[in-house]
Amino acid sequence: MAATIIDGKALAAKVRAEVADEVAELGHVGLATVLVGDDPASHVYINSKQKMATAAGIEAHDHRLPGDMSQDDLLAFIAELNADDSIDGLLVQLPLPDHIEEHTIIEAIDPAKDIDGIHPYNAGRLMMGRPTLVPATPRGIMRMLEEYEIELQGANAVVIGRSNIVGKPVALLLLQKDATVTICHSKTQDLAALAAQADILVAAIGRAKFVTGAMVKPGACVIDVGINRLPDGTLAGDVDYAAAREVAGWITPVPGGVGPMTIAMLLENCLKAANESAA
Repeated sequence: MAATIIDGKALAAKVRAEVADEVAELGHVGLATVLVGDDPASHVYINSKQKMATAAGIEAHDHRLPGDMSQDDLLAFIAELNADDSIDGLLVQLPLPDHIEEHTIIEAIDPAKDIDGIHPYNAGRLMMGRPTLVPATPRGIMRMLEEYEIELQGANAVVIGRSNIVGKPVALLLLQKDATVTICHSKTQDLAALAAQADILVAAIGRAKFVTGAMVKPGACVIDVGINRLPDGTLAGDVDYAAAREVAGWITPVPGGVGPMTIAMLLENCLKAANESAA
């Protein structure tokens, strides 16, 4: 029997509607996005974030800066946005040009406006079990698991990938829900065997169809974070969807799974930041 499809697109629409209602009630929520340079994928992402924010009633400020902008000038610009009381959420699109140190820019963002949840302050709060602003993709994953009533307490969870924006934070969130968590990566021995023991399998490694059907435990919940462009131009996740769907109990599609939830949770983070500011 094929797995239940976790419909991230429908859930994201529900979240965005909830955000829009709360934004209308609050009166004003401001978001500033900053894009440095001409990375084509980054322009697509920013366009989508701006569109969704505006649709939710958030006042969205779109800042597109030249790729040769100096690090010092970018830091000064971020300082201006930090000091602007009309801006509740601040997002600097990554990656940045090679001459700019990402960690320096991330640490310059006011933690209270860091809707990406990657400032060391917010990352540290998450590690200590006292999260404030949580990275959007992990937060979206947890919302999907909650919506579909996936049992986490005592579950064996395997996360493939150890990035600061997905792998590590989602592992911490699962741990806080009393799952037993294993983080796998490129140096993990017997990765396939570990994955096959998972009740909840999160694939965030950036390799198309890396997770095969044989790596999925029957009845498991499979969350596919990957978005990979194949040679024929189509998109594929980190999971071999067709094979895994025949084994899993629940599975997210690509596209239409985790991706839409990421932007929805960014908007929710912006609303949360605005509420904290108003308190």
